[in-house]
Amino acid sequence: MDRSYWRTVSLVSLWQVSASICYYTVFAATPFFRDEFGLSRLSVGFVVTALTLGYAVCLLPVGALIDRFGEKRSLTLGLVGLAAGVVMVAGAPTYALLLAAAFFLGSMYASAIPGTNKAIYDGIPAGRQNFALGIKQVGVTAGSGISALLVTGLAGVLFWQAGFLIAAGVGFVVALLFALLYSGAGDGGAAEYPDFRRLSRNRPYRVLVAAGFFLGAALFTTTGYTVLYVEEDIGASVAFGGVVLALVQLFGSVGRVVTGWLSDNLPGDPQTRIGAILLVQVIAGTVLFVVVAATDSALNAAIAFSALGFFVLGNTGIYYSYMATLVTADEMGGATAAGQLSLVIGSVVAPPAFGYLADTVGYHGSWWLLAAGMGLAVGLLFYAVRLEPPIDEPAMQE
Repeated sequence: MDRSYWRTVSLVSLWQVSASICYYTVFAATPFFRDEFGLSRLSVGFVVTALTLGYAVCLLPVGALIDRFGEKRSLTLGLVGLAAGVVMVAGAPTYALLLAAAFFLGSMYASAIPGTNKAIYDGIPAGRQNFALGIKQVGVTAGSGISALLVTGLAGVLFWQAGFLIAAGVGFVVALLFALLYSGAGDGGAAEYPDFRRLSRNRPYRVLVAAGFFLGAALFTTTGYTVLYVEEDIGASVAFGGVVLALVQLFGSVGRVVTGWLSDNLPGDPQTRIGAILLVQVIAGTVLFVVVAATDSALNAAIAFSALGFFVLGNTGIYYSYMATLVTADEMGGATAAGQLSLVIGSVVAPPAFGYLADTVGYHGSWWLLAAGMGLAVGLLFYAVRLEPPIDEPAMQE
């Protein structure tokens, strides 16, 4: 692989790590918000809701802007906005302004997945894009882990806002580096705003986005409830639950890289090949949710959740790779935004349902709920791979 390949992958991945560091500061700081503003658990939850709502509301318009103006300007301004949003959250003097700052921070993160995906497909030659996308997607989990260490680690040594300020500094510096060093192949063209009506008439894409709801529900609910399940149902310590969650994230990162490499190197038509890989991942995830429901020891839980991480957290990269075989390069920003919105909606709806079942019938019922959702995704994906997209030149080509 040549020098320009690694230059693009490194810059885009660095951007993604920095953006995730900024965005995930809010998740790590919820105990500090509670103490600083005297909040109830419900009020703390509204802070996270404001963050996620800002992200969800802005995904489609930001995706359209990325297709119109190119990824270089969009990602540079997006990371500057993320860094500014982190400062606003850290400096919010009242609860109302904290909610507003969290909403703004979430809205700026809307540039992340559509912009970085477009950068990969604009700047990486065909045949190498899936591996590059897998590496880039690792930046999400890496950034969230770094953010947690920054915020919680420095709070005990300095003050709770210290991690926020460092995250903001990283964001500003990386935004400058990205603006100076990245030469986007997609910038400066005559791209227009994406035609969402045309996307809605693309049947295999529409089916994939519907499946994305269940994939997002499984992914975010798994990460949100792993520690609680290991502590409450398995009977292990919270610290061990944290180790299990770390294993989930680690194997999810491995899954993204491995499936990206397989997508580039296995023979066959890209749409069929990549769709089949995604289908296998979702089938395996369905089975593993049933396995998790039956675990009864700490060791078995660690093994089952590690495998679950590989297949459930590891499918996001291949989800976007398959999407790129269904839409054109000019539609990639808007298509990615709609696909990501579907994941986010799943992440909003599923966790309360999972928690309700855990309270009423136990965790076994909760994991079976996710297995059922993944089973529906299997059916949708099996249907999608049998359909022909109504385009001549997909973003993903040989």
